[in-house]
Amino acid sequence: MEVFLAIIITILVTLGVVTVMKSVKQKKLVNSQSTILLDKIKKVCKFITVEGDFAEIYHYENVKERFLKLVSSRKKALVVINAKAHIGYDLSKIALEANTEKKKIVLKHFPQPEILTIETNLNYYDKTDGYFNRFEANDLTGLHNEAKIHIRNKIPESGLIQAAQKEALETILLVETIVETIGWKLDYSALEIETAKNEKLK
Repeated sequence: MEVFLAIIITILVTLGVVTVMKSVKQKKLVNSQSTILLDKIKKVCKFITVEGDFAEIYHYENVKERFLKLVSSRKKALVVINAKAHIGYDLSKIALEANTEKKKIVLKHFPQPEILTIETNLNYYDKTDGYFNRFEANDLTGLHNEAKIHIRNKIPESGLIQAAQKEALETILLVETIVETIGWKLDYSALEIETAKNEKLK
């Protein structure tokens, strides 16, 4: 009788240990899955939703004065700027929370669209050097930077940011696709994106 009781106790203890070990292993696996998911989303990083082309004429002029400002020298150029601006979302700025029990990723914050890159190509026309004020290599570098700033200042009135805002749901669906690759779900039911009408995504 005692031997039989000891066997039963041994079996129960063994089953208990196995169950606990399986539970711990499963928890580690789920935690590992959520970490992989978050890493995957962060690796996508920047997602371009809108592309805009610009063609601008930029007048550059620089004046140097010498001899107590009695003599001046002017250099100038007419610059045609062809630029391409990419607007979209930096996914590293989203706020995600993993619910490991329900295998769910909760999207708590979604960023506003922003300028991701500006590519510029400059063509110089009517480039004129001054007598003691000539174009140098650093002038052209500075002019290139000024051209980017000029295009950047044009973007708010171009409507590209507003167009990118309308693509917010498409960006969220991309995140959802990534989450679903390992059988998890994305919950963005409470997410509110600030649009012109302050609408909620459903």
